[in-house]
Amino acid sequence: MSDRLHALTPDALAMIDSIARNGSFAAAARELGKVPSALTYSVRQLEEALDVLLFDRSSRQAQFTAAGQELLLEGRRLLQEMSAVVNRVGRVAEGWEAALAISVEDILSAPTLFELVQAFYEACAGARGAAAATRLRLRTDVLAGTWEALVTGQVDLAIGVAGEHANPGGIELEPLGEVAFVFCVAPHHPLAALAEPLHDAQVVAHRAVAVADTAQRLAPITVNLLPGQDVLTVPHMRAKLEAQLRGLGCGFLPEPMARAHLEAGHLVRRETVRGTFVGRMHYAWRAEHGAAGLGRALRWWLEQLRSPVTRRALLERHAAPRP
Repeated sequence: MSDRLHALTPDALAMIDSIARNGSFAAAARELGKVPSALTYSVRQLEEALDVLLFDRSSRQAQFTAAGQELLLEGRRLLQEMSAVVNRVGRVAEGWEAALAISVEDILSAPTLFELVQAFYEACAGARGAAAATRLRLRTDVLAGTWEALVTGQVDLAIGVAGEHANPGGIELEPLGEVAFVFCVAPHHPLAALAEPLHDAQVVAHRAVAVADTAQRLAPITVNLLPGQDVLTVPHMRAKLEAQLRGLGCGFLPEPMARAHLEAGHLVRRETVRGTFVGRMHYAWRAEHGAAGLGRALRWWLEQLRSPVTRRALLERHAAPRP
C-alpha cells in the first residue's frame, strides 16, 4: 500500500473535518485536544504524503485549496461510510441482517408498504442508530414472478404470492387474505352500454388490458384472457387501471383498487357470465434453518404481517383517485 493511502487515516480525515467546521487551526486544535503547533505539523505531514497543498497559506483563516476541498468532501463521505460499516457489523453480531430483500405483489397497497418501511427504520434506529439500519431492497413482481423471486433466492420475503405453487422445500407460507377482482370499463367504453351479464362473444370483440407476469423461469400465468382477443400488455396494475380509466381496454381489476373509481363514476362495473373471481394471497419466506435461523429484520416483518390489521391494509388501502 502506498504512503499516500497510509496517510489517509480516520484520524487524518477527522482532523481535516474539524478544521473546516471550526474555521481555524487553533479552534480545531482545542477541539481535538492538541496544541496548535502539533496540529500544524500533522497537516504538513499529510500534505507531504499526498504531495499537494491542502490550505492557502496566504490567508489567516483556514482556507482550503481546491485539492483540500475535495479531500474534505470525500473524507467526510469516507468517515460516514466507515461509521456505517462499524454499526452494520455490530448489528450483524446482534442478529440483524446486513440486507433484506422483499418482493411485493403489484396489487398490494403502496401506502401501507411504505408505512411498514418507515416503522422498520424507526425500529432499527431504536436498536443501534439510524445509520446502522438493515439495508432493504424492495421490488415489485406480478403473478408467478413473486413466487419465482423467492424460490430462486433473489428475495428473502415475498408478500402476495398465490398458494398453488409447488414448494421446493425450505419455504414457509402463511395466508395474507383474499382479493376480489371485478370486471370494469370506462363509462364511455362500448361494453358499458350492453345488457348484463356480458358474454364471452361480446367481450372478445374488445381489447383487454393485461399486466405482464414478471416470471422469467416459471411458466407465466395468464388470467381471464379470451382466445383471439386483442391485448394491451402493461408493466403493472397502476398502468392497467390508468388504461381502463381512459377506455383503452377492458378487464378485471382488484376491487379495493377500483372501488374509489367506481364510486366516483370513473369506472363502471359490469357483470359477466364468468362472474367475479377471488385471489387467495399469502406471504412466504425462506426458512431453510427453521425459526431459529431467521434474522431479526425478517422476524420484525413477519411479526407485522401476523397482524390482521396490517394484512387487511395491504390488501385494501389504496390511494384516492384523482379529482
